[in-house]
Amino acid sequence: MTPPTDDPTRRTVLVRRRRVVAIAAAALLVAGGTTIALTLGQQAAQTPVAAAADPASGVDGGDTTEGELDTSSLSPAVAAQLEYAYAYWNDTQSDEFGYLDENDCVNFASQTLLARGWETDDEWWYDESGDPYSSSEAWRSSTALMDYLEEHPERATALTDDQRDQVKVGDLVQFDWDDSGDRDHTAVVTAVITESDGSITVEYAGHTDATWDRSVDMAITELHPGGVAYYWSIPE
Repeated sequence: MTPPTDDPTRRTVLVRRRRVVAIAAAALLVAGGTTIALTLGQQAAQTPVAAAADPASGVDGGDTTEGELDTSSLSPAVAAQLEYAYAYWNDTQSDEFGYLDENDCVNFASQTLLARGWETDDEWWYDESGDPYSSSEAWRSSTALMDYLEEHPERATALTDDQRDQVKVGDLVQFDWDDSGDRDHTAVVTAVITESDGSITVEYAGHTDATWDRSVDMAITELHPGGVAYYWSIPE
């Protein structure tokens, strides 16, 4: 059984997703002409679609940690980056890169760039012993990464939140929670969605807190009111 997908005109690329509308404690999911009853909570859910389960079981695949991304429309480099992010977005330890308690966002974003094919240099590198505190500042600090990318335009181009139409899956999003001029959080863009009213929704994944497909709008209006989002557009 093939899980349903979103209207392709509303989503650029990343994952096939399902939208499930919960009414009270149950909802109906229609897939391939078969109607399946799902027991849900009292809220709508939007999650990455997993590989379909055995049709004979009567259960649709859809566990976030065991699903499969559809990266067929991505370049091999960006596909590798997103597959890495999807595999490890919820991990809190790494023998190779270490984990920075409560501040691992840039360490993780840097790992996805390495998976994408970026090579380390004298300013952006990690400690191979697995001690994240010994890695370079640009590897593990949001503000230091901003400064590094400003000095290396061949690696990325700065965009403001008013330039969402230029943002792509695999780009970086950075946040300034208090609009002070520094950068407080870094994550990887996982989806760019053009809504029916023409507005653009950007979603992201990252560490601390562990996040997959969180909306930028939610981050800067509900979680951190007054926050500002910026992006780094990375060449294919």
